[in-house]
Parts: sequence; structure tokens; C-alpha cells
Amino acid sequence: MIYDPATPPDEKTASAARTSSPGPRVPKRVAAVIVNSLKGGVVPRVGLPYITVGRTLEIQALLHDLDLISGGGASFRFLVGRYGSGKSFLLQTIRNHAMGKGFAVCDADLSPERRLQGGQGQGLATYRELMRNLSVKTRPEGGALPLVLDRWLSSVRASVAAQGIEERDPAFDQHVETRIFEVLQSLEELVHGFDFATLLARYHHAWRDGDDETQARVVKWLRGEYRTKTEAKQELGVSSIITDDSWYDYLKLFACFLKSAGYQGLLVLIDELVNLYKIPNTIARQYNYEKILTMYNDTLQGKARYLGIVMGGTPQSIEDRRRGIYSYEALRSRLAQGRFAGEGLVDLLAPVIRLEPLTHEELLVLIEKLADIHAGLFGYTRTLSEEDLVAFLRIEFEQVGSSSHLTPREVIRDYIELLDIVSQNPSVDVERLLAASRRADADPSVASMATSHTAASPIDAASTAVANMAATPMGASPVDAAPTAAAPTMAPYAEFSL
Repeated sequence: MIYDPATPPDEKTASAARTSSPGPRVPKRVAAVIVNSLKGGVVPRVGLPYITVGRTLEIQALLHDLDLISGGGASFRFLVGRYGSGKSFLLQTIRNHAMGKGFAVCDADLSPERRLQGGQGQGLATYRELMRNLSVKTRPEGGALPLVLDRWLSSVRASVAAQGIEERDPAFDQHVETRIFEVLQSLEELVHGFDFATLLARYHHAWRDGDDETQARVVKWLRGEYRTKTEAKQELGVSSIITDDSWYDYLKLFACFLKSAGYQGLLVLIDELVNLYKIPNTIARQYNYEKILTMYNDTLQGKARYLGIVMGGTPQSIEDRRRGIYSYEALRSRLAQGRFAGEGLVDLLAPVIRLEPLTHEELLVLIEKLADIHAGLFGYTRTLSEEDLVAFLRIEFEQVGSSSHLTPREVIRDYIELLDIVSQNPSVDVERLLAASRRADADPSVASMATSHTAASPIDAASTAVANMAATPMGASPVDAAPTAAAPTMAPYAEFSL
């Protein structure tokens, strides 16, 4: 469901009630990955459609970028949000969308050993990780480079056969060579294109002759795993290798090649930009920011084709004027917000997308989905009611500093712990357990402040909405059942489902 601002409050509430109904049954293997990953504070790589809520506008903006890339363009985006706010989740969601649309996707997390530029091969290490995680729709778990090469050769041979030339015809291989030469000739115009085309031609000859060893060596070269030119010369007869300075040029070559192989383009996802912020040496840090500037300029100026790059980082790693990306003036002047951007105004066409917190209503739908998945995984009947879910969220958001520090990661981790305890101790009183947790977290000053206010909190509004849903006859709206009830004051619910 996509939120429409023009929808009246009663229809919004009814729509939320429909959306929060139990979803499709989740396979146990997928459910185990979802529960274990979220409990450990990491994003699952499978099963995301079962738990995706919110982020509708951000997803639509990134999907629009995919349309531009498939048409021969390029894009560059930053996703900015605090730890646990959903950056990695959104990156994985876009990854699944892109593969479903026919893109090849590669992703990597930066670390002290993996950077964009470095004097000890840190940039090349990032390239190797990207190639190791290269994924397509038919191989979403990574390691798809050999599959991509074989599909390319099969498609070329199929196109020749479609012209009426049979494989046993002596001229068949010559026509295949001609078709491959046409593809490779377009790549030779790019930087390092000749070496790239030479290796692809070598792979074709080995594939035709059944030479598995040479095919493996070509794949090794394309993954950047040759450490010296001498080693590559001895095994493949080429005097060049992919290095720390040239790996980004080869990504641009791969993007064009993938288009000729039948894919829509290449999407590169790089997370944990905070590891560049943590580089202690100023010069080394600036070299990495200069690499980002090169990528940014290439994609926006049309020097790269069929290539999309999305990077994720915290606000500090981006906006810090002393060590963050904004410390590099050329990037700051390109990425900083303009004079018209302000509170409550969203510009999702800008290169920097800032993630807003999930609303209370979205979190309510999310934990209800998790309750159903957890019950299906461990084979018990779900006992937590909607009132229990609302009470749990109220406790989470009553903590001191929750408005600025509480993220979906902490909420989900606490909630799965609650589900584990309830499922292993069927006799436990959930209401009493939640009350005990509230007393343990209570602060006298906060408690006295809370009792002095009469205005309903967003969680109270969610509770009222849930109660109205339960009391409403099937087919009638909650407003029809309780015409005098005030409409919920929380931010409207929006869900994106695959």
C-alpha cells in the first residue's frame, strides 16, 4: 500500500487494519534467517518482503534511478541515517528489487582492510569483495561471475543460431567470433577496455575448447586476484592486472559488458562509510574522499553508463566538517542541502537521502509481522494480542532519550527477546512481565511528568486505533463504529510490499 495524503482518516485507519492482517506463510528456512539475523542486530539477505514496512518514498526514488540506469544513464546516491535506523535494510531491499528487474548487483561493507583507496591494496580488497558478492536473479547469494560469462557466450551463440546457422556448420564459430568482436570492440574504447576485451576473448576460446583451467584463470583475473603482473603474464599471457588505482575503471567496464550480456546494468552498494571517517591519517582520508568525488562526477556527467552507486553512512560520517565527507570541500559544495531544504520538507531527488525514523504505526505493523513469523518458526499459537504489542511499544518509547536515540534495531531486538521468553515459558503473564519491565526502567521525574500530561501520546493513539479495529464489525469503518472518537494523531502509515 502506498500512502495517499488525500485519503480521509477513517480510510487510513481501515487500510492499516487490512495491512496488519496475517500475511503469507513464511518457509521455516527463511523464517529462521529472519529471526536469527534481526536478533543479532544484522539485516537478513533473504525474506525481506515479509517484513518490509515504510520507506515507500525512498524506495520509489531509488527505483526511479534503476529506470535511468537501464536506459544507459548512471546514478549516485548517499543513504544517511543513524546506527540501526534502517540503512542496511533499505540497501538490501533495493538489492532484491534490482535483481528482480534484471540488474546485476554487487555489495560490500567498508572496513579498516577495505577502503576506496589505500597504499596497501585496501581499494583492491573492496573490488574483490564486490566481485565475490556479484549477484543476479538466478544466483542471489553471490559468486555469479562465471554464470554471467557463460550466459553471455550462450546468448551470443543463440543469436547466431537464430540466423539459421547450425552449430555443426564450419562457419558457425566464425560468425560467433564476429559477433563477440563487435561487442568487445565497443569496450575497447573505454579505459583499460583492450585488456578487458582480450581476457573475454580468451575466456571464449577456453569455453569453446573445454579448457576449464584457463576459464578459471580468466575469472581469477577479472576478480582482481592476481597480485603481480609476472604471475598474470605466465598464466594468461597478459601484462596487466587490476590494481588499487584502476579497479573503479573496471567496474565501469563491467557495467557496459553486463548490458551486452542481457542484464539491465550494474548496481553497486557500499555500506559503512563510517570506516572512512575513522581513518586517522588526514591524507589517506582525503584520498578516499577524492575517489568518491571521481565516482560522483563520472555518474552525473555521463562518463559512466549502466552504472548505479549507492553508499550508506551515518550523519557524522557525512556531515562532520573536520573528518567527514564534508571536510572535502569539493564534495561538501556538491552534497550540502540548499537554502530551501528545511524541517518537514523532503527532497528525494537530491544525491543525499536522509532516512526519517519509522512511525509508531509502522513499528506496530512490523512487530505484528514478526510475532506471526516467530510463531510459525517455533510451531506455537501466537498469544500476544494487539494490546500487548501496543503496551510493548509504549514501554520502549517511554525510556529516557528514546525520541533521539531509540532505533528500530533496539526495538526489534528487545521484541524478539520478549517473543523467545513468552514462547519458552507459556505460563508467564505477559501483562505482568511488561509491567515489571516498565518499573525497572522507570525514572521518578519522568513518571511524574507523564502523569501530569493529559494529551494522548502517539502510542496511546495507536492503542485507540487497535481497539477501534477490534470493535468494528466486518465491512464497517472504525469511524462508523465510534463516530465521536478522535482520529489518531500519529504520522500516517505507509507500507511498501513487494
